[in-house]
Amino acid sequence: MNLRADKRVIVISAIAVLFVLSLVSFEIALSMKKERNSLRSQEKELLVLAGEYQGLKRTVDSVEGKKSLTKVAGIVQAVDEVFGSLGLSQKVKSVKSTGAREEKYAVEEEAGVSVEKVTMNEMVNILYKIENAPMILSVKKTVIRTSFDNPSLLNITMTIGLITPK
Repeated sequence: MNLRADKRVIVISAIAVLFVLSLVSFEIALSMKKERNSLRSQEKELLVLAGEYQGLKRTVDSVEGKKSLTKVAGIVQAVDEVFGSLGLSQKVKSVKSTGAREEKYAVEEEAGVSVEKVTMNEMVNILYKIENAPMILSVKKTVIRTSFDNPSLLNITMTIGLITPK
């Protein structure tokens, strides 16, 4: 009888150990599943951040490339290059330098530019050329009026800034 009781105790003990082990395994599996889901959500966030970082890096690289493409002496020369490349030098009535402002890593030189009797298409070309110039140019302020002589033509007064690194 002792042998039978020992076998029952062993079998019951084995079943209890298996049950406890299965519960522990189940809990471990659940915690690993939660951790996996957490890591997947973190991965998605990192992929979004990586995309944003790459976009910003391309933008910074394009600006960094612009600052070393063309060496200009000042804002007046930069304006001459932009309008000269479009063949609109004769329509520029005045370029008045309004001063320079020093920042920590760059110098921004501004000028007031007055352009008379341009078409809407020429104005779009001017703004496109300023944006895509091989130097860092920014349009601070623009006033557009129709020409007195011909209402289909425009007179433009704008403040343009040239940013050069120190």
